[in-house]
Amino acid sequence: MTTELNYRILLYYKYVPIANYEVFAKEHLQYCKDLGVKGRILVAAEGINGTLSGTVEQTDTYMAYMQSHPLFEGISFKIDPSEGHAFAKIFVRPKKELVTFRLEDDVDPNVITGKHLSPKEFYEKMQDEDVIILDGRNYYEYDVGHFRNAIKPEVESFRDFPEWIRQNLSEYKDRPILTYCTGGIRCEKLSGFLLKEGFTDVAQLDGGIVTYGKDEDVQGRLFDGKCYVFDERKTVSINQTDEDIIVGKCHHCDKPEDRFINCANDYCHLQHICCPSCEEAHKSFCSDVCEQFELSRYEG
Repeated sequence: MTTELNYRILLYYKYVPIANYEVFAKEHLQYCKDLGVKGRILVAAEGINGTLSGTVEQTDTYMAYMQSHPLFEGISFKIDPSEGHAFAKIFVRPKKELVTFRLEDDVDPNVITGKHLSPKEFYEKMQDEDVIILDGRNYYEYDVGHFRNAIKPEVESFRDFPEWIRQNLSEYKDRPILTYCTGGIRCEKLSGFLLKEGFTDVAQLDGGIVTYGKDEDVQGRLFDGKCYVFDERKTVSINQTDEDIIVGKCHHCDKPEDRFINCANDYCHLQHICCPSCEEAHKSFCSDVCEQFELSRYEG
């Protein structure tokens, strides 16, 4: 017996100049509230980036509205069916940047960005001997799943990438570089930054990991583990073949695991991979320090 999924989750972005973006964000929040969708949307002078959930009817209405808007003509959506909402509320926040790079000379993806490769092209290019595959996400996203042989960036946030690249990749400027991220938005800037730094052959996975996992030609091959997503699901499957494996390890016991929890310490809330046994044994704390800190708040 199959269950009809009456909800959908949308993931999208578009780099486009938005005048008075703070006013637009306020108006867009009201539109989303009136429509009844939930999620997290960022609006900046350089564009929009969002992930939201709603019924099939609500998401159809939202996509039609966005595609008919003069600013967002041609915007594309990644769509996942869902049993219900993936968010508890709707947030539309004005930001200085869609992805926080904080460069004095910022990267405009409409001016400079790496070559876009389809999932099939990306799959084929990954198998070249001299290619460097660079994960464009944070370390904890890599830990739960990544493309085989990809370099793990030791960064806690996207703004750490410029210095990390200068320290670790500068000697490889003549090598072909492949970049990838969840939905594509971070690689638009990351690949552009690499080109500005003098890397000569830079490409990115068009549509990101989530698009790669839906492609019928590649079926998620060469992606090991799961993909971290920024909603209540936490992770989603990408590799649809019998090659699918678990690469994540429990934060406490190192057993294979791919589920995230938040640290129970209200001042920490570290997202960490944790097996059910250790979640119970450690009471959802990421460390003894956090557990003792939380206890001391109530004892004092």
